[in-house]
This record gives sequence, C-alpha cells and structure tokens, in this order.
Amino acid sequence: MLSVERGLLGAHRSRPRTNRPEQLPVAALLDPLAVGAIVVLAGLGLANLAALGDEALIRHQLVVDVAGVALFLLLRRWRTDGLRWLGWGCYLVSLVMLAAVDLGGTTANGARRWLAFGSFTMQPSELAKLGLVLVLAQVLATDRPWPRRLAAALAVVALPIALIVTQPDLSTAAVLCALTATMLVLGRIPLKVLVLILVAGVLLLPFGEQWLHPYQQERLNAFLSGSTDVNGSGWSILQMHIALAWGGLTGGTEHPLHRLVALYLPSRETDLAFASLVEQHGILAGCLAVLAAAVLVWRVVGASRRALSRPAALAAAGFAALVSVEVAVSVASNLGLIPTAGVPFPLLSYGGTAATVHIATLGLVLALRADGETHRLWRRGGLDPLRPRLLRTTALAVTAALLAMVGYVWQLQAIDGSELRAAALSQMLRCTRVPAARGDITDRHGSPLAVVVRRDRVAAVPALVQPDDVPVLAALTARPVHGVRRLLDRHPSSLDLTIATLPKAAGRRVREAGLPGVFVIPEARRRYPEGGSLGAVLGWTGVATPVEMERWPDLPLGATVGRAGLEQVYDPILRGIDGRQCVYVTPAGTPMALGPYTPPRRGSTLRLTLDLGLQHKLSRELATVLRGVPGQPRGDLGGSVVLDPRNGQVLAMASLPTYDNRVFGPPVDSGALARLERRPASPMLEHVTQVAAPPGSTFKLVVAAASMRSGVVPPDRVLPGGGAWTLGDHTFGNWMSLPAQNLMQAISWSNNVYFYQLAWALGPWPIIRTARSLGVGRPTGIDLPGETGGYLGTPASISRAGGTWYPGSTVILGIGQGYLAVTPLQDALWTAGIATGAVVTPHLGLAYGGGADGFTRIAWPRPRRLAYAHRLGPVREGMALAATSGTASILTALPVRAGAKTGSSQDPSAPNGAPDSWFTAAAPLARPRMVATSFVRGGGHGVSTSGVVVLPVMEYFFAHERQILGTGTRHAKRG
Repeated sequence: MLSVERGLLGAHRSRPRTNRPEQLPVAALLDPLAVGAIVVLAGLGLANLAALGDEALIRHQLVVDVAGVALFLLLRRWRTDGLRWLGWGCYLVSLVMLAAVDLGGTTANGARRWLAFGSFTMQPSELAKLGLVLVLAQVLATDRPWPRRLAAALAVVALPIALIVTQPDLSTAAVLCALTATMLVLGRIPLKVLVLILVAGVLLLPFGEQWLHPYQQERLNAFLSGSTDVNGSGWSILQMHIALAWGGLTGGTEHPLHRLVALYLPSRETDLAFASLVEQHGILAGCLAVLAAAVLVWRVVGASRRALSRPAALAAAGFAALVSVEVAVSVASNLGLIPTAGVPFPLLSYGGTAATVHIATLGLVLALRADGETHRLWRRGGLDPLRPRLLRTTALAVTAALLAMVGYVWQLQAIDGSELRAAALSQMLRCTRVPAARGDITDRHGSPLAVVVRRDRVAAVPALVQPDDVPVLAALTARPVHGVRRLLDRHPSSLDLTIATLPKAAGRRVREAGLPGVFVIPEARRRYPEGGSLGAVLGWTGVATPVEMERWPDLPLGATVGRAGLEQVYDPILRGIDGRQCVYVTPAGTPMALGPYTPPRRGSTLRLTLDLGLQHKLSRELATVLRGVPGQPRGDLGGSVVLDPRNGQVLAMASLPTYDNRVFGPPVDSGALARLERRPASPMLEHVTQVAAPPGSTFKLVVAAASMRSGVVPPDRVLPGGGAWTLGDHTFGNWMSLPAQNLMQAISWSNNVYFYQLAWALGPWPIIRTARSLGVGRPTGIDLPGETGGYLGTPASISRAGGTWYPGSTVILGIGQGYLAVTPLQDALWTAGIATGAVVTPHLGLAYGGGADGFTRIAWPRPRRLAYAHRLGPVREGMALAATSGTASILTALPVRAGAKTGSSQDPSAPNGAPDSWFTAAAPLARPRMVATSFVRGGGHGVSTSGVVVLPVMEYFFAHERQILGTGTRHAKRG
C-alpha cells in the first residue's frame, strides 16, 4: 500500500501544475459556507460587544477581524509545498514568544499570558495552536513506523505545553492535549496504544490536583460540589445559568436593566461569550453560533478529504479538531457542564490573536483544499489511506454534543428560567429596611394605651442625585444648599444617606417631588399616653438583643421589638412586616438606579381586656393607700387586680411603684433609668404577677375548700375557740379571742384557732392537693412575661431540700403562713374558683386586628370546672358573712351581695416589719361577675389598707358595669 502511495505521489510530483485561479470556480476558491460561518461568528461576537455597550472593544475587534481577513487572503494563495516551512516557522516563533512571556509577559488575573508591543498585545499560545497543528501534521504524515511517529509527536508537543502550563494557562494546555490526542487518532497511531495512554493519564489525573493554583482548585471543587455560593467560584456557575435563562428565545436587550444584568457575568466578552450572547440575544442567537461552528467544522472536514497530500489532509483535519474542541469545551463550560475552563469560543469571544489566527487558518485550509481540487482528475480509491482516520465520526460526535448542549439551554430556560431571572434581579438589589410601625395597644373599648408617632426620614443615594436637584432637595428639607451638597459629596457610595427627618406633611412634599435618587422612609416611635399607670403591664420596646434574635431568627439586625410586658408577649402581632427601599447596583456596589419600594405593613392593633376607667380608679386607690392610711403602717409596694371570674379577663391591674415606659426612649433616659434601679420596692417588677408573699388569712378559703372536699370536718361542726391553741409544747395565737365557731363563722371572723384545728385534722396533703387544684404553687398562665409561680412547700419537697416538716408546719399552713408564698393574681384566682366553682386562665389579650378586616378574638382555655364545686356552698356562705357582719363588712356599702376574705400575714421581706395587708372579694356572690384582690406589703390589717383599695373600685365597677364589660368603642366613664 505504501509503495502504491509513493508511486502515485511521485507521479503527481512529476506532473506540471496548472494555474488554479484560472481553472477553479469561485466556490473552490472561497467556499461560501465556510466563509459565511466565519462571518456569522464574527458578526455575533460584535453583536455581543455592542449589546454590552463597550465601543472600544468593538473597534478593537473590528481591527483584528480585518487583520485576520488580510492574512486569510494572503494564505488563501498558499501552496501545499510550502506547508512544511510555514508550520515549523509558526511553531518556532511561538516557542520564542512563549519563552518571552515567561520572562517578561503581561500579567492579568494572576496569569502571565500576553506580550505587549506598545498599545498592541498578543497571546502567543494562540499562535502555538496553529504551529502545533501544522507541525503535528508533518510529523504524523511521514512513512515512518508508528512508534517513531508517536515519539516525535510527543516530543513536539511537550515543549509548548510545558511553557503554557507555567504561565499558568491550564485551559489552553488542556486544549492542546486534546488536540494532540485527536491528531494521534487521525494520524493512525494504533488505538490500543492511545487507549493505554489515556488510561494512564486518567489514573495520574488526581495527582495533578496538587499542581493547581488555589483559584483553579476552587473552580474544580465548585463544579464537583454543584456549589453556587456567591462568595466562591460557584458564583460564576450561577451567573452563567442566570445569563442563559435571562435571554429567553430572542434576548433580553429590551429590558431596561439588561446591561446591568450583563455586568454580573464574569468574562462576558471572552471565556463566557456564549452565555453572554444568549443573555443579550436569546437562544436563537446561541443556536446560530453553534450552527455556524458546526458548518465551519464540516467544511474544514470536507477540505481535509480533498487535500493533495497526507500532511495537508492532517493539517486541515487538525484545524477542524481544534475548532471542535474549542467550541465544545467553551459551550460546555458556559453551561456549567464542566469546570470553568477559560477556553474562548472561536471568533465569538473577544480576543485579537485568537480571531486573527482562526480567520487566517481558514484561508490556509481553503488553499489546501483548492490545491487538492486541481488534481481531482487523477485521484483513485487507492489513495484512501491518505485520509485521516475517523474524521467524519469525530465531527459527527462533536455536532451531536453541541446540539445536546443547545437542548440543555432550552431545558434550563423552561424549567428554571423564572427562578433564575428572579435571582438575576435579586442579586442586583441592595435594600434598606423600612421599619413597620407597631400596632396600637388599646383598652377593651379602643382607648389608646400605646400608640406610634409618625415622622418621615428623607434619604438619598448620592450617586443618583442630579446636581441640579440639590437646591430643590435642600429647600424641601429646610437645609442649606451647601450643607446638603457637602453631605452628598462625603458619602458618594452610600445607599441610604439620611438628609433630614421631617413631619409627615413635609415628607409627603419630598415624596411628591419625585427627585431621582431621593426617597422617603416612614419612621414611627412608640408613645404611651398613660405614662406610668400601666408601665409594668405594657412593658417597653427596644433594639432586639441576642435573646430575641434567637427566639425570632428572621429578625433583621437593629429591629425594634417588645422587650417587656405585653409588648414582648404580643410582639409578633404588634411588630408588623417591614418594607424595603431597594437600589440596583453593579457587582462592585456602585448604585445605578432606584429599585422597587415595598411599603411596610403596620402591625395589628392589640385590644386588651382592661377598662381604662377602672384601671385609673384602681391605680389611684392603690397610690392613695401607699401614701399612708391613718392608724396603719405605710406599705412600700402593692399590687391589685380586678378580673372577670367567668372567663379570666383582667379588667384592671395596678402595680406600684412602677416606671414610666418613656424612660426607655428612644433615646433611653439613662439618668431616669439609673434612678429607677436605685429606688427601693422594685419598681421594675410587675407586683401582681412577679411578687410573691405569704397570703395570710385569705388562704383560709383554700383550707376551707379542702375541708369541704375531704369531708373530714363537717361545716356546721363547732370547734373550740379562744385566744390561742396549743399543740404539744407549742401555743399558736389568735388575732383576738373568739368563741367556738363553725366553718362559716370562722371564715367570717378569720378565726385562727378554728383553722389551726381544721388544718391539724386534715393533715398537710388534703390542703396541698386542693391548693394545687386552685392554682397555688404554679404560674397562672397569664399573658405576661416573667410570672412567678410562688411557692407551695410539701413534706416531701422540704425533706429533699434538707429541711423538716414539723407538726407546726401543718398548723400554720391553715392560716396561710409557713412554706407558702403567692402572688396577688394567684389569690384572685382561687377566690374566683371558689366563688364560681371553676378555675379560669387570667389574661389581658382580648383581640387583635383592626382595619377593614375587623378584630379577631384571642382564644383562651375554657374554665376548668372543679370536681368538688358542688361542695363549696358553705365556704361561699362564710365569705358572704365576712362581707356583711365579719372582718370585711365594709362591703355592705355595695349595691350587690358580695363575699370576701381579709388577710394579714407576717412577711420577713417587709422593710417596716409590719404584716402584709390582703383583701379579696367576689360579687355578686350568687353569680360573680368580678373579683377584686389587693395586696400591700407591710400595710397592716387587710381591711384597713387593702380593703380601702377594693371597696371604691367595686363601687365604681357596679356603677359602670355595662360600659366596663362592653367591648365596643365606647369609653368607660371615669370616676
């Protein structure tokens, strides 16, 4: 076969040549399809640059395209005989230039790949591609045995690849390796040898990772992990997908933000030009680029099959392989199917040397083809070995891969297009939070207890403010022009620069002016019209602490939240939903345009169960007794509560001393806050739920209920009286000497001796179990933070704590002393439970909402019926006797029949050493509609201090009951 080939080649060399331009048609000279493909690719590249808006790049690319055309025309006249010295010349020149790059090339992005000649730069590695193709064609086309040809080919490629790797330019080195492998296949090196080389390369590939630079390793890891982390190389993958999705079918150039979107695509003119083309001109333009590349490859494949000699055929086939590899790798990396390779798309990507070399090389290939056309007449089938092996199969595989990649783009747009387009807009936005105004807090009739005061903050994006608008902005904000201009100049990169804070009317005028780069953000501050009347109940607001941030992870930094009281408990309802004012920025953060404004949604109004008129009355009466009651010790703190025993609604709650919510600002009044911290009697506590003390004789109601529940001592049994009762060697005193009495009489007169005997007869556990059923020893569940559960000791708990439950511990438990401490709210809760036979959950929240949707009632647990409720009649009779002829007989002034219990207890925490004062009452006793309980620490006798608080409050309630219990917008009459 080789002898036949030599003979034919020799015959050819002996024949005289003809003048091709005179004998060949124009189609043979200029191959319209191949030239058209080049024109399409170059035109699409210029269209991409034009859409990006960089005129300098367009001019530069036009110059290099024209230079490529000039070389195309020059090489178009080239003869096959000159292929050898042209190839070796390009190869040697490229080696010299690559060495020069290593010595003093231009560096960009961590790589040294260019040589600069004044304002002109070139990339020698592109010339090396052409030189390597031509030299490999010469080496592989010889008649030498394949081992020598393989060794020579590997020696030829080793030096340029090594020089390129040191730049580092691994992408070009990888392309040259792929090109070499393809040329070896086309050059008929045995496939089994090539497979062995390929396997060895794959096995050695993991060891090559250590030679990668950090940014290259990051790219590889981002691809392998599928990461789209905005802080890493995965960000490029995300931007490529966004670009492919943004373009749709015909491109996104009509969108006003298309150039800003394009700025987020890295290397959009070079390595990622294909993604940029689809982004700007749509998937149709991408398809056209792929089609043009495929046409170019197939026309060059055809030229290879018509070449006169084996070197010419391999040279043309090598160029087809080079274009195929570059296009396939470029498109695949643009789609994120392989790691970002940095391989430009031939002619589509911006680049002087690459464009010139590719256009010129096409001229050379067409010259080789035309040279072969002149000798078509003497060709025979015996010359088939001249053709490169598997050339059409390779071209077909590349074409199929490119079509599959185009299908991937279509699928990406169809499935993830909407999400990616939204991500494109989202990543360009830098937004300022517009805080939502908190919802109001009102009493049950709508009277304001916590409101917001609205002002408008005028802000600007200095980079977007027009110079001519500065005087207008200054006039609208009542600031000097030079001051506004200086402020803008000092903060050129700010996205939210405060110019002024104005009243609502002035802010509206700024908004209506519509100045570019200027926006108005509503601001609201909390105000508490009632001052300290409800300070500890309402609480206060402040900047979220780490505790709140952990509780509500979606809170933005600097958010204002409820920090105490109802403001804290109902913060999710009151807080509302923040809005935002956005600005479109470049990847560097430079503002480009104002973005969308999302108005905040104000929080819901919270309507409480409180009646403001009753609240004022209760607060005034408690304040009066704390100033001192004639004949009684002066207490230092007090807590009083009025609730509806039918449903647990708290109608009034007073805590003194207290604090004014306004000390917490903004801004915080540090001096006032420091004085509060130094003030005695814990003004920062809510004394109805957060202060516990021995309940004294009011606890006798619980002991009486325990007796009725157990039936150990019948209620009508008369127990001995007197001024004291002795158990063993210990005597327990009475507050006065009283006769023998039954249960009802003992409650009425608060007979300690009776309840000593009753407690001893019952034992501790019946009392403890009944107390627990009435809510003693645990929080009531009221919607206020920090509620204490008080304390209810048991023989077991005292023993575990290392103490001793003595017989006397049971005796004094009968009169509300010893291992027992309760809050005023717990006292009111058992009073309501005994009066109605059911235990309720006390609460302050009534409803939330407001506006057109109205209010939504807050659901609370239904009252829990006591299993022994039917046995509590005698206890209620005792309460009624106390309110008519006993220790609480001041309640005879009420217009309804009431039941009550007084109490005085020894409390070590009272600073004055005087007993605490307790008073609790329910009315009307037949079907109670209100319970009032008052506690004054160190206040002395219950009726003389706390009773003085409760009586006028109950009188006020029954004088205005209908208005108080209503839940409309009518205000309760103030007393």
